[in-house]
Amino acid sequence: MGKIGLDGHERGAAVVSHALRDAGMEVIYLGLRRTPADLVAAAIQEDVDVIGVSLLSGGHLTSIPLLTKLLKEEGLDIPVILGGVIPGNDITVLKQAGVREVFLPGTSTDEIVRYFRSLVPGRA
Repeated sequence: MGKIGLDGHERGAAVVSHALRDAGMEVIYLGLRRTPADLVAAAIQEDVDVIGVSLLSGGHLTSIPLLTKLLKEEGLDIPVILGGVIPGNDITVLKQAGVREVFLPGTSTDEIVRYFRSLVPGRA
């Protein structure tokens, strides 16, 4: 889980990270001001099952396609889940770029946990 770009608002990412941990999942939270390359490097190093990204800065149409491109270049098929303030029209574009799901403000942590579990059956 990480925050790409200069967005300094991490409460949502922290709340989701804690909910996933409380549900028994191992969460590696990279924190603020990360690059797509940082998330890919951590995914490789930690052998992750899912990448969670929180974005509130409006840079999602640039940074998320770059993230999915870097994953493909590394030969990785890791689901990318995005959360944050994302305009409805952009969700389709992001899914076409490889994002598996987008969670908007107000989504319950129970729903997010269920979705993460569905991605990795038999784990957590």
